Amino acid sequence: MHDNATLIRLLRQLTVETDRFAELFGEAHRMHRTDLNALTLIMDAKAQGRPLSPTGLARALHLSASATTSVLDRLESSGHIRRVRSATDRRKVELVVADQALELGRAFFVPLGLALTEAWTGFDDEQRATITRFLQASVEATAAVRATLVEPDQEHSPADRV
Repeated sequence: MHDNATLIRLLRQLTVETDRFAELFGEAHRMHRTDLNALTLIMDAKAQGRPLSPTGLARALHLSASATTSVLDRLESSGHIRRVRSATDRRKVELVVADQALELGRAFFVPLGLALTEAWTGFDDEQRATITRFLQASVEATAAVRATLVEPDQEHSPADRV
């Protein structure tokens, strides 16, 4: 049986490995880590069926408006995203991932997805449900503690130095 210290160590190791993997993608495509995080958040929002605005992205990344604009300008000029007017409220801007970015991401990340799928074949549906609950709880706990470390109205963060 694994204790909490072992689980924390393994989560930390997984975080380091996934960070290294994402950094390789960023280096290959000359993208800063903040840009990769922004692109991921925009794709996740789409997958969840909710549009993401520049303001929502700034909140999620804890960036100032000017830093967020810089990130979006880089992503847009490289062809990875588009800023479009909302179909339901023309005053709002929504962020959309370009097909080019999806293709680049698939080419790089599909092999990892296949390897993970293979690694998980030994887990049945009940075990996967438990793992899913464990990971969701871990993400929520991490986000909750992170929120206590950052002032909600703080204008600048270390990530603003992009």
